Amino acid sequence: MNPYNDFKVIVKAELEKMSQAGALPPGLDLSRVAVEPPRDAAHGDLATNAALVLAKAAGIKPRGLAEALAARLRGHDDIREVTVAGPGFINLRLNDSYWHGCLAAILRAGASYGESDLGRGRAVNVEYVSANPTGPLTVGHARGAVVGDAMAGILEKAGFAVTREFYINDAGVQVDTLARSAYLRYREALGETIAEIPSGYYPGDYLKHVGKALAARDGDKWLEQGEADWLPEVRRFAIDALMAVVREDLAALGIEQEVFTSERALVEAGGVEAVLETLEARNLVYTGTLPAPKGKAAEDWEPRPQTLFRATDFGDDVDRALKKSDGTWTYFASDMANHLDKSRRGAKLLIDVWGADHGGYVKRMKAAVKALTEGQTRLEVMICQLVKLTRQGVPVKMSKRSGVFVTLREVIDEVGKDIVRFIMLTRKNDAPLDFDLVKVMEQSRDNPVFYVQYAHARVRSVMRHAQTAFPDIDQAPSSLAGGPLDLLTDSSELAIIRLLAQWPRMVESAAETFEPHRIAFYLYDVAAAFHGLWTKGKDHTQLRFLIDGDPKLTAARLALICATAQVVASGLSVIGVQPVEEMR
Repeated sequence: MNPYNDFKVIVKAELEKMSQAGALPPGLDLSRVAVEPPRDAAHGDLATNAALVLAKAAGIKPRGLAEALAARLRGHDDIREVTVAGPGFINLRLNDSYWHGCLAAILRAGASYGESDLGRGRAVNVEYVSANPTGPLTVGHARGAVVGDAMAGILEKAGFAVTREFYINDAGVQVDTLARSAYLRYREALGETIAEIPSGYYPGDYLKHVGKALAARDGDKWLEQGEADWLPEVRRFAIDALMAVVREDLAALGIEQEVFTSERALVEAGGVEAVLETLEARNLVYTGTLPAPKGKAAEDWEPRPQTLFRATDFGDDVDRALKKSDGTWTYFASDMANHLDKSRRGAKLLIDVWGADHGGYVKRMKAAVKALTEGQTRLEVMICQLVKLTRQGVPVKMSKRSGVFVTLREVIDEVGKDIVRFIMLTRKNDAPLDFDLVKVMEQSRDNPVFYVQYAHARVRSVMRHAQTAFPDIDQAPSSLAGGPLDLLTDSSELAIIRLLAQWPRMVESAAETFEPHRIAFYLYDVAAAFHGLWTKGKDHTQLRFLIDGDPKLTAARLALICATAQVVASGLSVIGVQPVEEMR
């Protein structure tokens, strides 16, 4: 049950009747009519903008249209009160019986509650992490990993067919540098003393095990070989070894991606040539020169003829090079091949989760996707800002494992995957995030992951006590749904039901706006409402969940908190966090 969708149907039906009666012109576009929670809960349970969005087309003043529609809505069985506010908002207050029906529907739906047909099975590709395979994942990668995986979970809940993908950037100079760094560790593993890691190489200790593993497999085979001979094999070995570590780190974070695409393999298979052919067939490629990059003096810039893509035809600031002057492909050309490949595999919505340093790349990539797919595939990019890692407010910068940065695995090992995942969603992805290794472990209201988990654990504790104190109450959700829910009359109880009824809408809104943090915020609100009712019961014994001598009221209260735990568990599972049965 989704009251917002249900009453949108009712509002639209009344508008259609008004058209049929001649009170409104026929054929009005009702697509912008919405039913949402009012900005101030004191105004009612639901609000609709129908009069505001239709007034101009209908040739009627918004307030007058609102009054006419409100008069028709007042006759509905589930509506207790209808008021018109401001320039033409219509606020609805529903009967308590409607909310009791919602609670029963939530319990009967079980884990499926909140699922939506918004996506209608449409294919979506969510690409996230996509790090250069030159070292272990950092705490910075963690945010993109969590945001991407949570976004995928939300889209699945909303009815999309989701593919989770990791794009391996295993072409270019950075992996050649990796190979040379690994070869140095290989020589070290064979007994050579390495005094100092050369500037520009990857210095972390994580490459020592790569060198040892290569030495164990091949012995001294590569010692006397020239770089042209050993570099391809060492590069392949190092990439495979480090990608194995990446997969392990992602698994420790609860992430399993179905597809791992290699940039090198895509290029070698002719992926970039496919891009060029596609663009040439549409006359979107030409040979030309580019102006000097921003910040570079014209006298320091030597324009050279290059193969250019007409990116400005699709909203970009300048046209973009596909080939360098030396004839090699640009990184942008490879990225275009990646997105064309994803589209040809059936995804009509592509979601990329990128780091903060890629913000300037968004416009050109959107232009590329639009050109390559003739607008049939849509690209959305989610930029994740930096994570500031601290310990009691003091910045944490060094890592024993990497020598430079703090690894994702080190953070998971210290605080646990569920804390990492939840905290990464406590800010919008494009806002900076502070992650304090001490504060995230605190058991207080100020720690959102604890607060939400505690709500679920508290419910489970009450249910266990009820099993002993009221053994005749069947705690199966379907049985509780058939109980005397009309006994739930306190404003705090009804407020929780209204909040739980927002879960389907929350899933859809997070999916439509690509904002997974909305789920974490919503769960905190549910937890706060539950804990508030718990505290209220301490002061007013008649509001306690278990009432001695009153099994009917107790059964109704158990239904309420069971549904609360059900929604909390559903929300946590969508973002990849395991709900707990008890706090330790």
